[in-house]
Amino acid sequence: MGEATEQDAKRRKEDGGATATPATGVDFSKKAKGDDREAQGRHSHFWTDFVQVFRLAVCVAGIYVSYLTQGVLQENLSTKRFEPDGRRFEYLAFLNLAQSIICFAWSLIIFLFIRRSCGKQPPIYAYWSASVSNAVGPACGVIALKYISYPAQVLAKSSKMIPVMIIGALIYGVKYRISEYICTLLVAGGVSVFALYKGSAKALSKLAKPNAPLGYALCFLNLALDGFTNATQDSIKKRYPKMNAYHLMVGMNLWGSLYLAIYMFLVPGGGGYEALEFCRTHPEAGRDILWFCLCGALGQNFIFYTISKFGALVNTTITTTRKFVSILISALWNGNPLANPQWMGVSMVFSGLSYQIYLKWQRKRVKTE
Repeated sequence: MGEATEQDAKRRKEDGGATATPATGVDFSKKAKGDDREAQGRHSHFWTDFVQVFRLAVCVAGIYVSYLTQGVLQENLSTKRFEPDGRRFEYLAFLNLAQSIICFAWSLIIFLFIRRSCGKQPPIYAYWSASVSNAVGPACGVIALKYISYPAQVLAKSSKMIPVMIIGALIYGVKYRISEYICTLLVAGGVSVFALYKGSAKALSKLAKPNAPLGYALCFLNLALDGFTNATQDSIKKRYPKMNAYHLMVGMNLWGSLYLAIYMFLVPGGGGYEALEFCRTHPEAGRDILWFCLCGALGQNFIFYTISKFGALVNTTITTTRKFVSILISALWNGNPLANPQWMGVSMVFSGLSYQIYLKWQRKRVKTE
């Protein structure tokens, strides 16, 4: 009997002090350890989820604050009459040049800090062709604000799916789902309703040279050039799979700054020297341009971070809702009232975009199941 007791004690010691009742044989110490591990697991999952939600909230706030502020500044620069002589800032392409320079400096500083972990990157000359369309396209979109209101420009630039589907169906023979055609018809119909209904006299009086056909043509040219830019960047990505987003920003903004500087300062009538002189005599415009550029650079960083942590679909969802909020701000804050038919057009566009995002989320969920 004594030997059995000693053997039991030795066995318990080897098992780390585990004890069991003779009646049930349940190892209570192991059960307690399992409960502790389960509690730690729940705590770990909660903390991980909390960090992810916090990161997403920071991304949403960063994108909203950066681009909504930039939108207000862009609209002010295109419509405001600056003191002391009440002149408008008419050199809107200068905004793209200034932003390219600021974004180049910003991205270069960040890339120099992280370059050792980035591996081999594309040569800078690889970005020259994509930078042509990337410089001209956004410039067209900004210049359009001379001819159409800011809400009209936002809506027109939200209809990127229309030329994509037309080219895909007619040239490449791509077959789309009925749901995709519904999205496109809603967006196209909404833009058409908004464009065909004449805006308020107050909104039209703010425009430098009201001309809706020219303004919308510039916006759609912007979309077409954006499509070429995206396709060219995709081809570069295939050739250099380890391409870093900040290296892409460095290359694109370097070439973009060069192209826009040549146009504005070397081509007769480019307006570069006039823009600098305007900023010298109207310091408020110079400050607005600086803040406009800084908001764009900061917003690009939040977009890259959102895509890297949550994916392109989450980023699309955030930016689409942001565009709708920017129209609300333009209508309520900047005094660009919209008529009821125009609000119907806005609703149609964002219903189509929201439905498109919903379909993408559905397809993503089916793939993961």
